[in-house]
Amino acid sequence: MASVNFLYRSTKDKANLNLRLLYRYNSKDFVFGAKTKFEVTKYYWTKQHKKKSKDIEITNQQTETNTELNKIENHILKAFNSVSPDAINKEWLQTQIDNYYNPKTETSIPTNLIDYIDFYIDYRKNELKETSIKKFNVIKSKLERFETYRKKQILIKDINDSFKNEFVNYQKKQMYSQNTMQRELVFIKTFCKHARFLGLETHPQLDELRIDRQKVDKIFLTFEDLNKIENISKDKLTDSLDNAKDWLIISAYTGQRISDFMRFTDEQIRVENGKHLIEFTQKKTDKNMTVPLHSKVIDILNKRNGKFPYKISDQKYNDFIKVVCKLAELNEPTKGSKLVETEPESGIFRKKTGTYKKWELVTSHIGRRSFATNFYGTIPTTYLIYVTGHSTEAMFLNYIGKSNKDLALEMTKYF
Repeated sequence: MASVNFLYRSTKDKANLNLRLLYRYNSKDFVFGAKTKFEVTKYYWTKQHKKKSKDIEITNQQTETNTELNKIENHILKAFNSVSPDAINKEWLQTQIDNYYNPKTETSIPTNLIDYIDFYIDYRKNELKETSIKKFNVIKSKLERFETYRKKQILIKDINDSFKNEFVNYQKKQMYSQNTMQRELVFIKTFCKHARFLGLETHPQLDELRIDRQKVDKIFLTFEDLNKIENISKDKLTDSLDNAKDWLIISAYTGQRISDFMRFTDEQIRVENGKHLIEFTQKKTDKNMTVPLHSKVIDILNKRNGKFPYKISDQKYNDFIKVVCKLAELNEPTKGSKLVETEPESGIFRKKTGTYKKWELVTSHIGRRSFATNFYGTIPTTYLIYVTGHSTEAMFLNYIGKSNKDLALEMTKYF
């Protein structure tokens, strides 16, 4: 049960009233406050508002004030009753007050999922990164095909367990992996929860919808692999392949994403106490980073007169490093997933799990994971997490595929 009251919180003689929402949830009391646009004088609120008066002007003001505050209170309580208490915070309360003064018509917020994705992107356009927008548009395209297949519009209020099962069955027919389905369900839930935040109806089952992730093999380049790559005969490498090879070595000794290391320049380097450091801002996280440069990276810089290799596109880099690793004879049979054409000349590719030559499984992300895996147990985990940018140690350990058994065996070194 929630309640609302109004307070005069200003030192000025005239100001807008503050609204306070109070409720109890899971045996805990919550209080959130926000500012209304209803203005009164301090004298009226403290001396006249709750006192009976024979002055007709004061009586009329009391009536007008109570009428308006009742409307605001009813609006807030109605919004409160339409969402889970977990979704409520100060920002939610301020949004409801803003909606009271600038009510959104039902047609302004789409109730079907596909149109809502466009609405969501526009609503959060100042917060979203370009990569996120691309992901959302990919999901939107898939949902458009799914909607055509099912011959029925996908409504936000109908995202429930039945929808999830229907969606999974369709995705399986399209030969998508379980982890792709899991990731896209998470995004669908994000869109729906945002719609609920704005007052749209969602299904009671929404929050409990789950698809389990499938364990994937963590492919990385060992120090032995990296040495083989470094020692490829020069006569086997074109300028483009040599350039990609150097970027691969750099990524494996700096632990950064391609969106970051491919932007490295010599101007970002500074030297302190004889040590080379590179300073940059991670594109995905916006974190300001200072990372020491390994001697392997310094060797590449010296080879290139103090400059980093020239920039290439992500796709070319992916293609070139596979060739580089093939030339390094990384032929060890390795279990993993790679994109395979579903039928000859179909132009449709899906990830297929199997055992392949290691070079076939190499992608632009392998340098970052190689850094984290190779130096785990040698460099303190706290430092590794700083360089890779993972939020927690648990996320980092999952990233490099360390199990409870692995951790137990690591501990035996200290016994």
